[in-house]
Amino acid sequence: MASTGIDVEGAQVLGSLKPTHGEKVLVPGDTSSDNISIRDISPGDHTHRTLKSRHIQLIGIGGTIGTALYVQIGRSLLQGGPASLFIAFTFWCSMILAVTLGMAEMVTYLPISSPFIRLAGRYVDEAFGFAAGWNFFIFEAAMVPFEITACNVIIHYWSDAVPAGGIIAITIVLYGLINVLAVKWYGEVEFWAALGKVLLIVGLLIFTFIVMLGGNPLGDRFGFRYWQDPGAFAAFYTTGGLGRFLGFLQCLIQASFTIAGPDYVSMAAGEAENPRRVMPRAFNAVFYRLTAFFVLGSLAVGILVPHTDEEMALAFSTGAPGAAASPYVVAMNRLRIRVLPDIVNAMVLTAAFSAGNSYVYCASRSLYGMALEGKAPAVFLRCTANGVPLYAVGLVLAIALLAFLQVSNDAAVVLQWFVSLVTASQLINFSAMCVTYLRFHAALKAQGVDRSTLPYRAWLQPYAAWYALVGTFIMTFVGGYAVFLPGRWDVPTFLFSYTMVALVPLLYLGWKVTKKTKIYSPAEVDLQKNLDEIAKYERDYVPQPST
Repeated sequence: MASTGIDVEGAQVLGSLKPTHGEKVLVPGDTSSDNISIRDISPGDHTHRTLKSRHIQLIGIGGTIGTALYVQIGRSLLQGGPASLFIAFTFWCSMILAVTLGMAEMVTYLPISSPFIRLAGRYVDEAFGFAAGWNFFIFEAAMVPFEITACNVIIHYWSDAVPAGGIIAITIVLYGLINVLAVKWYGEVEFWAALGKVLLIVGLLIFTFIVMLGGNPLGDRFGFRYWQDPGAFAAFYTTGGLGRFLGFLQCLIQASFTIAGPDYVSMAAGEAENPRRVMPRAFNAVFYRLTAFFVLGSLAVGILVPHTDEEMALAFSTGAPGAAASPYVVAMNRLRIRVLPDIVNAMVLTAAFSAGNSYVYCASRSLYGMALEGKAPAVFLRCTANGVPLYAVGLVLAIALLAFLQVSNDAAVVLQWFVSLVTASQLINFSAMCVTYLRFHAALKAQGVDRSTLPYRAWLQPYAAWYALVGTFIMTFVGGYAVFLPGRWDVPTFLFSYTMVALVPLLYLGWKVTKKTKIYSPAEVDLQKNLDEIAKYERDYVPQPST
């Protein structure tokens, strides 16, 4: 634990919430038919703490790793070259680690449903929480049709026998069944799917190491050859130093879309069993995951394929189905390795499905959390007896129907629409997390709370939060810069890149004006709300046997 500066010494054991009025108390093992009924709306949090340590740790992987790490990363290699790709991903990992440290401290202090959304309203301004919550919901909800579209594209790698509409419908139904049956089943599905992602990326890293040393059908010991010829840096849009810088910027934009983590881990805090013990482990794992998967993954693709590879460039330009554009598949074809491309494609399909499943979970829980705070309609508070916010899940699945756009449009175009829309949204989300932590840190200081008494204390604060805030805020505006280059103006790209940049301030101002909210001073911040419930968890928690 010491490697990430997280002190979990003396972390207390937590348990389940005391049922609030309107709730039915469920007896373990009770399978009576009335367990599928819908709860009455009441002010309390009705989700259940049934997610175990192994679920929480891999939920972060499920949300963080989608198709981008295996396929879209190749586009950045073409634009910036292997060195730019590696430097950009390494730099952005440090940025997300800084965000993670602050989130870990806040969420372990108060492990409630949709924590960073609700804490943004408590620690900064209720209008700020409203804007941050709806921004996160739009981001997560838009990612669901993105991954469904990706699933369709991947399946067509093998055959076009099943029409796109059929694949989309089946995927949406599966997401509905997994997320509505019970939180436990979501955790189990996500655990095994995420485990598959771990095995895939570890396998690809081992594959890279073996083939670069000559363990391939051609006996070619190529090592870092492609860093020498055609070179470590590629120029984008123009030549010379400016072109190489723009190439690096393209890689950094891809990294800002690809790399995430703390938001997915934190969303499970309200449904984690024994959260003050489980959550530190999950946040701690983010550091190792970022290092191993993203930094080494970006290094591997730059070793395997030159940035001038014609097969990969053609695959991206023509919207080739499946993982045909993946640098790993391209490398396997170059080295005349058979069968493995099909295995990689199957595993990438699992990655896309799992990521979409995580987005359904996170989007529905963010909507539920906003409803608890009165920032979304009260109907989204309705939960099944298993603790699933049914109508929140239903709305997310309804938004997923946007995936049917690809029935009448090119799938690659539809994918790019969703990517452009949500990249700025994700960066706004990270900026909001940093602002919230800085206000939390200031409130602790103003109210005389010693941070060494917290169950989870991160190092380098508040400097790490300032570092992440500056970086993510700047990248929010950089993401769509290419449309301003001479000859590259495109209205749809501009709108998709900057819609959320304009919408979030409007959401903030609209709520602030109508509700007459105020920005809290550090001394006014309420650090005590819900802590009595946490104390109740601690007293009543009874460890459940592992399943």
